[in-house]
Amino acid sequence: MTEDDALAAKGAPSEKGQARKPLIKLDKLSKHYGNHTVLDGIDLEVMPGEVLAIIGPSGSGKSTLLRCINYLEPPDGGHVTIGDISLNAAAAAGRSELSTLRRSVGMVFQSFNLFPHMTVLRNVSLAQERALGRSRKNADERSMQLLSRVGLADKAEQFPGRCSGGQQQRIAIARALALDPDVMLFDEPTSALDPELGLEVLAVMRELAETGMTMIVVTHEMSFAENVSDTVMIMADGKIIEKGPSQDVMRNPQQERTKRFLRAVHDR
Repeated sequence: MTEDDALAAKGAPSEKGQARKPLIKLDKLSKHYGNHTVLDGIDLEVMPGEVLAIIGPSGSGKSTLLRCINYLEPPDGGHVTIGDISLNAAAAAGRSELSTLRRSVGMVFQSFNLFPHMTVLRNVSLAQERALGRSRKNADERSMQLLSRVGLADKAEQFPGRCSGGQQQRIAIARALALDPDVMLFDEPTSALDPELGLEVLAVMRELAETGMTMIVVTHEMSFAENVSDTVMIMADGKIIEKGPSQDVMRNPQQERTKRFLRAVHDR
């Protein structure tokens, strides 16, 4: 990759032309549960190749935001645009639109959600056959490439229950990557793991970031937020209270609410 391409991948202007358009754009995104406002008019742009870390107190709407981006939770208001796909919350999204959107977005949850009765290889291959129409042979070849990438090719014929939590989460990452998404969403991917196993997962995520994958990561891992992500966004009460370059936000926050949150985290 040339320096010009690298700049473009991060959305920066290059000598060859204008800045690239955002890969993800949210306009006035809102979500309510009864009288409770979970997301309050979120505006957000994420550029191709950008890694955005979202942190903030529990109940601030972080996980709901991810689920609204891929319409696992349909938003109540606003627009979601990913690449050339744009959905208006005021209009019912068709099955074809949702299918196209979700193929563009890979998601990794806190729980691994693997099929316990299928081998690791089948867990990674099945969605490719169903969603992408790949033959079993081609799907298995792609699965083995991805299992090698996350360091688990030797576990292909094992069942998930024979793998550690960290290994299962890496399998879940391989499964999400198998659909060739444009962006990866991670919802607290290490929260169910002990610190040592969590490091295995963070290493895979760091490698993805280094190869230019666009990522939005809801995390409690402050080191990842500061040192791996490009941008940190702080949420509280369903709103974005601060957003900027990762080290600037983490080391020199401007908002008092951000300062209180980071002090509480560091005092634990």
